[in-house]
Amino acid sequence: MPLVSLVVKPSAVSETARPIRSYGRTKSRPIKPRQAGLLDTLLPTIAVPEGPFDPRALKPDASEVWLEIGFGGGEHLAEQAARRPDVLFLAAEPFLNGVASALRHIDEKALENVRIHPDDARELLTALPDAAVDRIFILFPDPWPKARHHKRRLIQDEVVAELARVLKRGGRLRFATDWKDYAAWALERMLRSGRFDWTAERADDWRLAPTDHVTTRYELKRLGDCAPLFLDFVRK
Repeated sequence: MPLVSLVVKPSAVSETARPIRSYGRTKSRPIKPRQAGLLDTLLPTIAVPEGPFDPRALKPDASEVWLEIGFGGGEHLAEQAARRPDVLFLAAEPFLNGVASALRHIDEKALENVRIHPDDARELLTALPDAAVDRIFILFPDPWPKARHHKRRLIQDEVVAELARVLKRGGRLRFATDWKDYAAWALERMLRSGRFDWTAERADDWRLAPTDHVTTRYELKRLGDCAPLFLDFVRK
């Protein structure tokens, strides 16, 4: 079934501007000693500043600024940053175990172009100036599959507006999910904002992983109800 046919009508669940949590637990299993040490030593040196800030001030020689929202264990983040040392990567993740895992990857690869916000990504978006980011990744966010929890999904109209505000014209945004309903939900909200163009021209454009995608262990678990779907957008 074509993905566009999944977008039939707005959900009956009302969307609200209240900052309710869009993610579940923030810590699960005990953090390994080495990673716990990195939380104490490395994280303070690469944490984004508190309050509004200009990312260009963090790495003046950066060719671009990329943002990953919800980086999980940090595998995608670290590999992309290693591929593009000329790019400044901003990344947000509220799950403490994920932050600790990402710090291990950053330390092992000796990455100097990553800055982390270990909390809600919406706080980071608010702190960024207009048109500050060249590219955004939102990969496999919490799907909140039950209808009564849809209001907790990250992709809401007000968040889409913030994504459009911080993304430069011509900037790219990738949303990936393995839940068919969330793909349709995100596509509907991105397009109705009037600020993004969907780049897909054929089914394989969303069914096949893009050539620059980094597959993670989470993605391979196939925890959703469909194969991974990749929606790429361009800021108008």
